[in-house]
Amino acid sequence: MTAARAAVEILKREGVSNAFGVPGAAINPFYAALKAAGGVHHTLARHVEGASHMAEGYTRTHPGNIGVCVGTSGPAGTDMITGLYSAIGDSIPILCITGQAPTAVIHKEDFQAVDIASIARPVTKAATTVLEAAQVPGVFQQAFHLMRSGRPGPVLIDLPIDVQLTEIEFDPETYEPLPVFRPAATRAQAEKAVRMLNASERPLIVAGGGVINADASALLVEFAELTGTPVVPTLMGWGAIADDHELNAGMVGLQTSHRYGNATFLESDFVLGIGNRWANRHTGKLDVYRRGRTFVHVDIEPTQIGKIFAPDYGITSDAGAALTLFVEVARELKAAGELPDRTAWAASARERKATLHRRTHFDNVPLKPQRVYEEMNRAFGPETRYVTTIGLSQIAGAQMLHVYKPRHWINCGQAGPLGWTIPAALGVATADPEATVVALSGDYDFQFMLEELAVGAQHRIPYVHVLVNNAYLGLIRQAQRNFDIDFQVNLEFENLNSPELGVYGVDHVKVAEGLGCKAIRVTEPDQLLPAFEQAKKLAAEFRVPVIVEAILERVTNIAMSGSDIASVNEFEDLATEPWHAPTEILPLT
Repeated sequence: MTAARAAVEILKREGVSNAFGVPGAAINPFYAALKAAGGVHHTLARHVEGASHMAEGYTRTHPGNIGVCVGTSGPAGTDMITGLYSAIGDSIPILCITGQAPTAVIHKEDFQAVDIASIARPVTKAATTVLEAAQVPGVFQQAFHLMRSGRPGPVLIDLPIDVQLTEIEFDPETYEPLPVFRPAATRAQAEKAVRMLNASERPLIVAGGGVINADASALLVEFAELTGTPVVPTLMGWGAIADDHELNAGMVGLQTSHRYGNATFLESDFVLGIGNRWANRHTGKLDVYRRGRTFVHVDIEPTQIGKIFAPDYGITSDAGAALTLFVEVARELKAAGELPDRTAWAASARERKATLHRRTHFDNVPLKPQRVYEEMNRAFGPETRYVTTIGLSQIAGAQMLHVYKPRHWINCGQAGPLGWTIPAALGVATADPEATVVALSGDYDFQFMLEELAVGAQHRIPYVHVLVNNAYLGLIRQAQRNFDIDFQVNLEFENLNSPELGVYGVDHVKVAEGLGCKAIRVTEPDQLLPAFEQAKKLAAEFRVPVIVEAILERVTNIAMSGSDIASVNEFEDLATEPWHAPTEILPLT
């Protein structure tokens, strides 16, 4: 068979059932093999970067998924770089496959020939241009091994067109994936970590995205319950423990954090970090974050231990393997009556959760964004899969929305590219077509890859997209306050074709409808909940993306700190009555 056909057969035997991409001359032999072999559903994107983000969303939705992105040579590969960067930053395995000029002319500036392997290498676990057709099976086998082993991440394989077309000997019936390697904690390491936790008075667990990658959320919750230890999920670990669990202490950080989360963290004396990377927007200034606390850090990647700061004890381990031993040790200690009573400490964290609320209920017109998230909490239940990337919309959403299950907050955390949300949501909805998928964007994120909405219309991929529109680069405008400027962040203009919008510029409803989707514009707070309910019905009926655009006040400053977790600027009035924050997890007391 051709090397291209061998590659497709390996994809199927490695569990790939979906791919996203854009065909072209240099990758057409692979597409011919894809069609002939069957078994892999392909979604045609409108932009190759969009295809790479669709692959990310697909991977992030279910344990074991690996999204595949396919493109022609040259610019398709360079278009994928942002997706690869996003994937490696968040430890997400995706496979990018590119076509390439014939091997004999790659170095002769052939049309669209570029050394994509060298370009992609810093943002992948491996990037290879395959020059010998007989190596194609081995390169693909190694790619899946690398993506799944250790800290997960993306791989790029570049296939010259003549290599794809060359016939090789390959027996797909006897193909076997390589064993996956994941480092595992030892019993002695687990015993030491749990002893250190037991020796503290006010311990916390910080649960990162590694817990979700390892599909270890149930183990995390069991360990927390056995030891009575409150849990702080990171932004990437949100959903590892349900927001309404009595030991969920809230998120910590400069931006995507809860008032009660930061307050509880500042009272703690011990922190067990599992599968987290101490991101700077989580920790803020390290002197404040670390002061008076002992740290144990568990991470699958050895070089992560001590990268940001030196913990008091470090363990290189897959989060699931470590938590399995932590649970085993904790059960034995509980049976022996040697676990401290954490009831009072957990109760104090819960008390803060019931008192330190931000206000969400505002009746202002134009809308305050806080009211949008309040109504989202009412409209979208615990089964909802939220998808978002960056901006004030994401920060405020993380402060005010609720997540109850792993992989139900699908967020590009480290890279945060604008435009990520639409294609990622399409990938999520492809991976889980019966789920309620709700994307969240500001107007600028929404406009970056707007064309991908047509993919949802063409392939009948329904989801609801909440678009909060203030015609501003809101997060950058807020950051520019430190420079006393408001420069090149204003998106307002009077649209000649939609004068009813005033200065809000782009008519997102017309654009969405022009791309084959449904759209609803909301200007009054009491319209929000009915619009969300209508959007769910429209998505179910027409099987296309449905946009709910909320017209916001032009300027809102969302709570955040520029320095440390002890000095968050709240900007807005805080909740002082239960009706100020009616959808909070615990009613205000």
